[in-house]
Amino acid sequence: MTQTWSPSSWRDRPVLQMPTYEDQNALDAVEREMAGLPPLVFAGEARKLKKKLAAVANGQAFLLQGGDCAESFSEFNANKIRDTFRVMLQMAVTMTYGGALPVVKVGRIAGQFAKPRSSDTETIDGVTLPSYRGDNINGLDFTAESRRPDPQRLLKAYHQASSTLNLLRAFAQGGYADLQQVHAWNLGFVKDSPLGARYQDLANRIDDALRFMAACGITSERVPSLRRVDYYTSHEALMLNYEEALTRQDSLTGEWYDTSAHFLWVGARTHQLDHGQIEFVRGIQNPLGMKVSPAVDPDDLIRLIDVLNPENEAGRLTLISRMGHEQVEEKLAPLVRRVKEEGRSVVWSCDPMHGNTIKSSSGYKTRPFDAILAEVRGFFAVHKAEGTHPGGVHFEMTGQNVTECVGGAEDITDEDLSSRYHTHCDPRLNANQALELAFLVADELNAIRAPQTILSADPVAAE
Repeated sequence: MTQTWSPSSWRDRPVLQMPTYEDQNALDAVEREMAGLPPLVFAGEARKLKKKLAAVANGQAFLLQGGDCAESFSEFNANKIRDTFRVMLQMAVTMTYGGALPVVKVGRIAGQFAKPRSSDTETIDGVTLPSYRGDNINGLDFTAESRRPDPQRLLKAYHQASSTLNLLRAFAQGGYADLQQVHAWNLGFVKDSPLGARYQDLANRIDDALRFMAACGITSERVPSLRRVDYYTSHEALMLNYEEALTRQDSLTGEWYDTSAHFLWVGARTHQLDHGQIEFVRGIQNPLGMKVSPAVDPDDLIRLIDVLNPENEAGRLTLISRMGHEQVEEKLAPLVRRVKEEGRSVVWSCDPMHGNTIKSSSGYKTRPFDAILAEVRGFFAVHKAEGTHPGGVHFEMTGQNVTECVGGAEDITDEDLSSRYHTHCDPRLNANQALELAFLVADELNAIRAPQTILSADPVAAE
C-alpha cells in the first residue's frame, strides 16, 4: 500500500458489491456531472468530527451512530427525517446523563442508500433478476426494468442527500434540539412505556439537574450550546464512483476529503486488503469506520488498521464489531486484546444488529430485541475485562412506529411483523425500542464510568 494514491486509484483494484451498468457512456456522463456539483459536507466539519472521535478513543466521550438501514426515494419526506433526528437526540440525552460523557451524534443518513447483498441475483417463481441493491442503484419492484442499474439514480441520491442535510442543519442549529424540549419528549416516552417505572428514576434525576442549572442561570436562552447540537452524517463507502465524484482537495490543507459525508465506513464484505474499497478510503482524510465480523483474524485486523490509520491518529478509525450475541465475548475479546497490545488508537463501537438477523416463523426477516441487548451487554463485558473503553453503538433504527424487530417493552411478536413492516432491506428498531436501547447503554456506562470522565477538558468534545 505504498503506491501513490488518487481518488481514482481504486479503479485498478478488484471491487465487490458494485453493479454492472449496461450503458458505460451514460455512467461516465453522470460521474462527470457529479464531479462538478457542490460538496455536501466540508473538510472543516470532518476535521471537527475527527477531534470529537479522538475524545471517544481516549475514553472521554461516547459515539452514537444510527439511522436507516437503507434510505429510499419513495419514503423521503421531512417528517421521517425529523422523527429519526428526534429519537437520536432523545437517546443522546439519556446516554449523556446516565454515562456522564459527551455523546458524539452521527446519523446513517443523507447518503446511506446502497446495501451489500449476499447474491447478485434473486429468483422468484422461476424468474431470475438482479438483486435490489438500494435506491441509488436500482428499484425494489421485481421487474426487469426496475432491477436494471440506472446511473441517473446516483444523481437523484445526491440531490436527496443535499435536501436532507439542509433540513438536518436547520433542526440541529435552529432550536429544535433545545435540551429542555428533548427531555420533555423523553418524559412522554417514560410515561407511555410499559417499562415507565424502570426509567422514571433517571428521568427524575435529569429533571433535578435541569432545575439546578436553571437556578444557576444556565438556560438555553443564555447558553446557546444548550439549544444547538453538532450532528454528523455517515454511510457505507460502497459505490466508489459516487464517492470519487464527490472527493475534493481541501483548499486549506491540500488533503483529500470525501465530501459526500463526514464519516465513511467499509463493510465486512468489502474490507479485503487488496480491494478497491480499502484502497479508496485509505487516501481520504475523513474519519473512517470498518465493520469487524467474527471471521476477522487478529493479524489481518492489525494489517488493516495500519493501512487505514498509518499515523495511529486518535479519532481516525472506528472499529465496528458485529459478532452476534452468542459469540460476542468469545470472538471480540482476542481482537480487543491484540489491538491494545499493539498500541493502536481506535474507537471500538458495537453493531448489535447485523449479527442477530433471523427469519421469523411468519417468513419475515427480523431481529430479536433481546439478542440485540445481549450483544450490547457482551460488548461492554469484553471491554470491562480488557480494561478498554467501550466507545459507541452503531444500529439501524427509524423514528417511525414500525414492527420489524420482535420483542421489546411493546412485546412485538412474529404475528405483529406484518402490520407495519416497511423496511426496504433490513429490520430496524422503532423509536421505543431505540430508546430502550439508550437506557441500557446509559446503565452500562454508569456502571463503568470513572470520576475523571465526568468533565471533559476539551471544549470541542464537551457539548
